[in-house]
Amino acid sequence: MPMSSAALPTAFLPEHNRVTRDLGVDIPIVQAPMGWIARSALASSVSKAGACGIIETSSGELDAVKDEIRKMRDLTDNPFGVNIAQAFVRDPGIAEFVIEQGVKFVTTSAGSPTKYTGVLKAAGLTVYHVVPTLQAALKAVDAGVDGLVVEGGEGGGFKSPTPVSTMVLLPLIRSRVDVPIIAAGGFCDGATMAAAFALGAEGIQMGTQMVAAAESPVHNNWKQSIVDAAETDTLFLNERHSPALRALRTDRSSALVGSEHNVFADFGDAQSLYFGGDMNAALALTGQVAGRIDRIRSVDDIISSTVAEFAATVERLAGK
Repeated sequence: MPMSSAALPTAFLPEHNRVTRDLGVDIPIVQAPMGWIARSALASSVSKAGACGIIETSSGELDAVKDEIRKMRDLTDNPFGVNIAQAFVRDPGIAEFVIEQGVKFVTTSAGSPTKYTGVLKAAGLTVYHVVPTLQAALKAVDAGVDGLVVEGGEGGGFKSPTPVSTMVLLPLIRSRVDVPIIAAGGFCDGATMAAAFALGAEGIQMGTQMVAAAESPVHNNWKQSIVDAAETDTLFLNERHSPALRALRTDRSSALVGSEHNVFADFGDAQSLYFGGDMNAALALTGQVAGRIDRIRSVDDIISSTVAEFAATVERLAGK
């Protein structure tokens, strides 16, 4: 259950935090919009815990996405959002599709912020754009987005071919823009969340931590591989093309290191990996933070412990 406002850190309260105000949530934690994974079972658990669940569109299965949004409304009355992954959803009517679902918060990614920001904002939606560089952030702000998801190169999934770590990218972008920022890449607990706030963010996004959550729909083999992974057990692939990607070290991903060709042709059968548990059937998109995740936990435990540790970290630093 989400905490009462009295138990929340002051930095989370809407009068002090633009992310919680924009998203309508109590806790400024967003679950990453991972294809096939970011659906109602996981996203509703995040929203029920007081944070913001996100429904993906990168699978391209828009009829299924519509069903997942319908399920969300049955599972929780709390706010949630939808991601538009532009490079992976070629339907020209995707913005209208999202608007028709009655969603109020959208993240856009893997494409130009000028493409959908205007139509989404004209319909009354709040729009945050995912950016991997300062140049992309400035372009997004010029396009009129309400906020940014600043994504460091240590995160899992589809990445810029020239990755920049969150520690460098986040304060750099904060120094040049005034819009609210959700930090992504390397976040799994309250200490890292406090670090994000110190560097200028007002919220964080969790991806790999949510893949390994009890409510995540992926096969337990993937979850356990994350738990067992060292901090060095991800590989950065496809850097000669765009997007690049970061995946768990497996026989399949190891064979693709340094490939000249676009490795998307070798991505594999995602369904057999995600839901069948064959870790070499496809690339298991995973961030470096896997090295810090040591057990499978419920979403509620992940979020409540993050909030508690954030508060304790801030209090400890203030005391010093």
